[in-house]
Amino acid sequence: MSNIRPAELDDRLGSPSGDEPFVLDIRPESAFESAAIDRSHNVPVYDDLRRGDESTLRDRLGDVPADRDVVVVCKMGMVAKRATTVLRDEGYDASTLLGGMSGWNGYRNDSLSYKFRSLVWRLRSLGE
Repeated sequence: MSNIRPAELDDRLGSPSGDEPFVLDIRPESAFESAAIDRSHNVPVYDDLRRGDESTLRDRLGDVPADRDVVVVCKMGMVAKRATTVLRDEGYDASTLLGGMSGWNGYRNDSLSYKFRSLVWRLRSLGE
């Protein structure tokens, strides 16, 4: 499973090299409207995926460009992993935003909990 840390995503957003990923936010529309990553796109399939139903996401693949890296975002990153698996199975270069919007907000606010999670992620990646 491919993951991306919030700091890595932030570095790639607005990249002049044309390396900017397509940020796919799968949370319900109301959550997306209240807080979202700039230039992200909402395809609200979170509830269906949480129930194990991948068909709604598969029906919406036309909304996701196949020629760009895709970063999938949900609340905490767990359901986004399911979406990432579906996208990868369909041939997309997809990854999950570690920590989801919670991780992104922690990164943007430079919170202590984010710093701890980031350390854990780095330690895990050393063991891989």
